[in-house]
Amino acid sequence: MADTAAQKNAILGELERKVLWLAAWTIHNANHLRPNDEGIKIGGHQASSASLATILTALYFDVLRPEDRVAVKPHASPIFHAIQYLLGKQSLEKLQSFRAYKGAQSYPSRTKDTDDVDFSTGSVGLGVAQTLFSSLVQDYVRAHGWAKDRPEGRMVALVGDAEMDEGNIFEALLEGWKHGLRNTWWIVDYNRQSLDAVVREGLWQRFEAIFANFGWDVVILKYGVLLEAAFKEDGGERLRDWIDNCPNQLYSALCFQGGAAWRKRLLDDLGDQGPVTALIERRSDAELARLMTNLGGHDLPSLLDAFEKAGRHDRPTCFIAYTIKGFGLPLAGHKDNHAGLMTPAQTDALRAAMGVRAGHEWDRYEGLSLPAATLDRFLAEVPFASRKAGRPSPHIDVPAALAMPGTPGKEMSTQAGFGQILNEIAREPTEFASRIVTTSPDVTVSTNLGPWVNRRGLFALEAMADLFKAERIPSTFNWDFSPKGQHLELGIAEMNLFLMLSALGLSHAINGERLLPVGTLYDPFIYRGADALNYACYQDARFILVATPSGVTLAPEGGAHQSIGTPLVGMAQDGLAAFEPAFVDELSVILRFAFDYIQRSGDGDPDERTWLRDQTGGSVYLRLSTRPVEQPTRTIDTQLAREIVDGAYWLREPGPNAELVIAYQGAVAPEAIAATGLLAEDRRDIGLLAITSADRLNAGWTAAGRARERGLVHARSHAERLFEKLPAHCSIVTVLDGHPATLGWLGAVAGHRTRSLGVEHFGQTGTIADLYRHHGIDAQGIARAASALAPSRPVRHLRPAS
Repeated sequence: MADTAAQKNAILGELERKVLWLAAWTIHNANHLRPNDEGIKIGGHQASSASLATILTALYFDVLRPEDRVAVKPHASPIFHAIQYLLGKQSLEKLQSFRAYKGAQSYPSRTKDTDDVDFSTGSVGLGVAQTLFSSLVQDYVRAHGWAKDRPEGRMVALVGDAEMDEGNIFEALLEGWKHGLRNTWWIVDYNRQSLDAVVREGLWQRFEAIFANFGWDVVILKYGVLLEAAFKEDGGERLRDWIDNCPNQLYSALCFQGGAAWRKRLLDDLGDQGPVTALIERRSDAELARLMTNLGGHDLPSLLDAFEKAGRHDRPTCFIAYTIKGFGLPLAGHKDNHAGLMTPAQTDALRAAMGVRAGHEWDRYEGLSLPAATLDRFLAEVPFASRKAGRPSPHIDVPAALAMPGTPGKEMSTQAGFGQILNEIAREPTEFASRIVTTSPDVTVSTNLGPWVNRRGLFALEAMADLFKAERIPSTFNWDFSPKGQHLELGIAEMNLFLMLSALGLSHAINGERLLPVGTLYDPFIYRGADALNYACYQDARFILVATPSGVTLAPEGGAHQSIGTPLVGMAQDGLAAFEPAFVDELSVILRFAFDYIQRSGDGDPDERTWLRDQTGGSVYLRLSTRPVEQPTRTIDTQLAREIVDGAYWLREPGPNAELVIAYQGAVAPEAIAATGLLAEDRRDIGLLAITSADRLNAGWTAAGRARERGLVHARSHAERLFEKLPAHCSIVTVLDGHPATLGWLGAVAGHRTRSLGVEHFGQTGTIADLYRHHGIDAQGIARAASALAPSRPVRHLRPAS
C-alpha cells in the first residue's frame, strides 16, 4: 500500500510540474509570442495561477469524483485549462489562443469554454457562493425524490484569501447555516497577497472563527511533510515558533530572495551555535529554500490526507491552505507579482529547469521523467475524467394557457394577478406544478407568493410545524416547513436571491433535473444584487425574476423604495428577456411563455417574424406593479397573444392620417388611455400602442437591421411592422413609470418625431397621482408633451385629480 501511495505521489508530482509549466507557457505565448498588433498587454496572472497548481493537481487528478462540481479561482484559469489539456478535455488550439478570440477564456466560463467548466468565475466571490447554493439545490432535488440514481456530489470552491473580502461570501455563509448546508468544500488559497498588497497578519484566525461559528469544519494546512519532519529534529520547535511569528511581508520577501537570504535571516534570528544552527547548516541553499517553502498548500501528501479525511463525512469544510503566490516561478513571493509577467529570459531559465526542449513546449509529457505509458494509464483512470456528459433534462410541458384572474372592468394589479395565477397552478397535482420552485429574500408575502406557499409549503430538510397554527393563532399564512415544500425562504439579502436563482436555474445541468425557478423581490433592489444577476445570466442559468413594486407606484414609501432605471437593466442584461405588462391577461400570456422559454436550448437561425433568437431561450424578468388598474374586457386570441409576447400591440390602431401615437409601458396605462381620449378630440386617427416588452421590441429591431446589413433585405422586425403605415408627419409620445430612455429609441424605427416621458429623479412621498403629476407622466403631462410636438393644436385640460 505504501509503495502504491508513493507511486501515486510520484506521478502527481510530475503532473504538478507539467501543469505549472503549461500554465506559465500558455500565458507567455499569449503575451510574448503570439502576434499582437494592438500592442496591449494580454495578461494571464502567472503568479496567481501558480499558487494553486498543487491543490488543483491533487483535486482533478485524484480527489474529485465525476459527480463533484468545482468553482475555480478566476486567476487560476490557466492552471485549470492546462489540467483539462492533460486530461484530453481541452485542445492545443484553445490553449494557444488563450485570451484570444474564441480561445480558452481568461476566467473559467460555462458558456464560452469548451472544456469541463462547472461554474463560471470571474467576478470574485460569486463563484464561491454559487457552490453553497448549488449544494442546497442538490438537497432540494434529492428531497423531492429526483436524481436518486446519481450519487451526491461535493460542491468545491477554490478561493483566494483576498477574494474573501467580498461581502457576498459572508451573506451566503449565513444562508447556508440557516438551511443546514452539506457537501461543500471551500479551499482558501492563503498566499497572503492581494492585487496590491500583503494581507493583514492573523487573518487566518478570523477565517477560522467565522467558519467555525457557522458550523463548518476548519482544516488548517500550514506545513508540508518536510517542515513537519524538520520540526522533530533538535531545534525544530524554535524553527516552528519563528515561522509562526514571521510577518507575512517578510516571509514573502524571503521566498522571493531564495536560499541564501533564508540562511542569513534564520541564522541572524535563531543561530545558537547548537541544534538550530546545525538544523540550518545541514541543508544547502536549495534544500533550505525547498524546506521553507514546503507549505501545506504545496505538499501533495498533506493535501491528499486532508481531503481523504474530509471526504468521510458530508459536513461543510473550509480548508485554509498556506501557499506562496508564484510558487515554482521566479516571481514567487514578490509583492508586485499579481499582474507581473516573466520575462523571456526568465521563461527560458524555467524551461531549462523543467527539462523542456525548445520547440516542444506544448508536448504533453515533455520534461517528465516517467514513461508516457505510465502517465497515460494513470490519466485514463483518474476518477474525474470518467465523467460522462449529462443526459438532456426533459422538457416540462407547460399548459396551453394559464389562468387569467381578474374581472373585466374591475381593478387589479399585476402583482396581485401574479399571485393568483400561481395559486391556480398550485391547485393542480401536475408535473408542471411540482417542478416550480419559488424563492424570495424575506418578501414572500409582500410580493404575493403567500397563496402559493400556503398550498405548496416551505422547503426544509426536516419538517417543522407552523407554531402559530399549532397554537391556534389566526393567520392568513400557513408556514409549514418540510422536505416536500416548494418555496425556499431566504434572508433579506438580494445577492443571495440571485445566487439561489442561478443555482436553481442550473439544476438541469448540475443535477440532471429540470426546475422552474421563480424568484421575487422589490424592483428597486435589483441594483443591490445586480452583479449576481449578471453572473447568473452569464452562466446561462434559467429562471423567472418577478420584481414588484416598480417605478414610483409605492408612492408613500418615497425615493428609497421607488425604481427608475430597472427597465434599462432589463433591456441591457444579456440572457434576460424583460417584460412589463399593464394588465393581468397580458401577464398570464407572458408567464406561460416564460415557463416554456426558460427551458429552451435550441440553435439555428432567428425567427424571421421577430428576428429574435427565441429558440435559444434564456431567463425572464417581469417588472410588475402594485397599482390596481381597470382590467379590459376582451378575448386574447392567438394573434394578440403572439403580439403581447413579441413586445407590443395596438390598443387603438392609428388611422391612415394619424398625427400622433401614444406608446406606453406598464402601470401608466390609465394615464395613456385617458390622454388618448382627450387628444382624440383634436387629433385625427390617433393611435395607442401598448408595449409589453421594450426589451424584445428593441432587440428584434436591431437584429433585423443586422440581417439587412447581411443582405437579407426582406428582414422586418415587429416594431417596423407596427409603424410601417404611420405617416411621416406623425409624432410619438412615449411614457412609462421608469427612465424615459427605455422607449426613447422608438422614433428611430421609422424616423418619427418623439418625446419620451418617464421618471428621471428620485421620487418623493405622496400619492401615485401626486408623483405622476410631479414627474409629468399623468394624463395632462402626456397631453402637454403632445401639444409641444404639434403646438398648433390646443389641448383641453382634464379636471384636477380628486
